Amino acid sequence: MTRKLYVKTYGCQMNVYDSTRIIDILAPFGFIESDKPDDADMIILTTCYIREKAAEKMFSELGRLRSFKETRKATGKETILVVIGCAAQAQGIEILERAPYVDIVLGTQNYYRLPEIVMSPKRHFSDLDFPSGDKFNHIPPPTANGVAVFLPVQEGCDKFCTFCVVPYTRGTESSRPAAAVLADARRLVATGAKEIILLGHNINTYRGISPDGTGYWGLGHLLEVLAAEIENLYRLRFLTSHPCHVDESLMKAFRDLPGLMPYLHLPVQSGSDRILTAMNRGHTAADYCRLVERLRQACPTLALSSDFIVGFPGETEADFRATLDLVHNIGYAQAYSFKFSPRPGTPAAQAPDQVPERVKSDRLVRLQRILSAQQKRFNTTFLGRDVPVLLDRKGTLAGQLIGRSPYMQVVTVKAQENLLGKIVNLRIDRIRSNSLDGTFVDSANPAYTVYDEQCGQRRLQV
Repeated sequence: MTRKLYVKTYGCQMNVYDSTRIIDILAPFGFIESDKPDDADMIILTTCYIREKAAEKMFSELGRLRSFKETRKATGKETILVVIGCAAQAQGIEILERAPYVDIVLGTQNYYRLPEIVMSPKRHFSDLDFPSGDKFNHIPPPTANGVAVFLPVQEGCDKFCTFCVVPYTRGTESSRPAAAVLADARRLVATGAKEIILLGHNINTYRGISPDGTGYWGLGHLLEVLAAEIENLYRLRFLTSHPCHVDESLMKAFRDLPGLMPYLHLPVQSGSDRILTAMNRGHTAADYCRLVERLRQACPTLALSSDFIVGFPGETEADFRATLDLVHNIGYAQAYSFKFSPRPGTPAAQAPDQVPERVKSDRLVRLQRILSAQQKRFNTTFLGRDVPVLLDRKGTLAGQLIGRSPYMQVVTVKAQENLLGKIVNLRIDRIRSNSLDGTFVDSANPAYTVYDEQCGQRRLQV
């Protein structure tokens, strides 16, 4: 008997990965993914807790699902409602109190238990403990669900930034063994992946035991082996990085590996040393700028993105201007910026000198105006240039495909569906607010040579 499964995901790429694995886990038990909740036999919310708005969205969605669940029950049908992820980990008890119609609440490390719980007579269930075992030992090996896929290699964080919930919702840092990562990567490529994005909450602290068990590999060495040993793996990316843990091997990887895309997400959060200290970031603004300079020396084509928090407790106008100065100094291809959101249980939530909401809003607008201008300026440099694009999905318009450039830019093109999953050379002829439009340089031959300004050239078979 087949049953419909609807999964809604909030938040980061790790949550996206968890949702895809939950779908894999439930498939052998007859659950088939649906793209809408209508008539679903099971609805799963994979939740985020990084900002207050994310938790509010979860409770709002649960309110809507209550009436759906009750209406369906009145017709004699059951819908199992499940909440997993970081908000479940942090607010599991509150979820069951505020939304007692939720059937199952599972923490970030326990979703592999879902099939056994669903198949048991007991429905109202929660498990929020951090188990001692590795959840990756309990889930089936991954297969590619697209041409650009996520592969977790590290989870949790030991930095304890004063605004961040990750150590509390995902646990302390742990790295997967290198052999397990390589095996998963080979399987993903064998089932259709062309690009692998390595995931970690603090990924450049990766320290996986080596395949022979005699030592440990860092992220730079892992990237080197993936690039060298896995045939038909054309693109590598990784996120998210902490500035304190970018080492020489990682810079060498950007310098030497053509398959490692010249794009790095390197969060800084603030340009004020006083605020960075209050955040417990472990670096100064000058440290960050020196690191960026060294990275650009290693790979002059490198593009950067970052995260920023405005209105952190105690942030003055002078502190905020220091952030604007850093942004002007670095120059970003894109960035993510947010107002400070106090998360219960974090030191910053109880800090004195909370910044008024109107001040936070004003600063966010000012910062985003500069970041948007920088992104537009970066994208404009691609007008008339030929760019290799991995076409990974259909567009919203008929006859349109969408892909990503090496610099994570969204690129659209009119193309036949048989080019989906191919890497094609496109000439950029239009810049939009959040994407680029391209046309085929040689529409008769999608095979091309990728030219990397730093590392030379590499022939790809597509």
